[in-house]
Amino acid sequence: MMVCAQVFGDDATIIWAGANGNFELNVLMPVMAHNILESIRLLGNVADAFTEKCVVGIEANEERCRELVELSMAMVTSLAPKIGYDRAAEIAKESARTGKTVREICREKNVLLENELEGALDPVGMTHPGGTGSGGG
Repeated sequence: MMVCAQVFGDDATIIWAGANGNFELNVLMPVMAHNILESIRLLGNVADAFTEKCVVGIEANEERCRELVELSMAMVTSLAPKIGYDRAAEIAKESARTGKTVREICREKNVLLENELEGALDPVGMTHPGGTGSGGG
């Protein structure tokens, strides 16, 4: 946060100095150069410190990630083109109300054939451009 505050301040100084040159001879160039170089140094140092102290060694809890994806209301969005918005919205509401996953509710209600359901509720497939599950679309 301190680095952000300093870089914002440096940026304000650079903007003000750049706007206040006279006769195309800007006597404020030294402060502009100083502040841009300071910001570059600070951002580089904080990126290194953040990487070393916060990023290195992080490991995803894959089981928890899968659980959170399954409980996400985003899972229902890929169903709308296949079963209609209203029915998908009902499933989303039931999921929120009961704590069951969208997949569990769809299976209970036989919303789609199992292979269609697996394709529609494929979270990796949903990340592809234009994709709504591995079935495309």
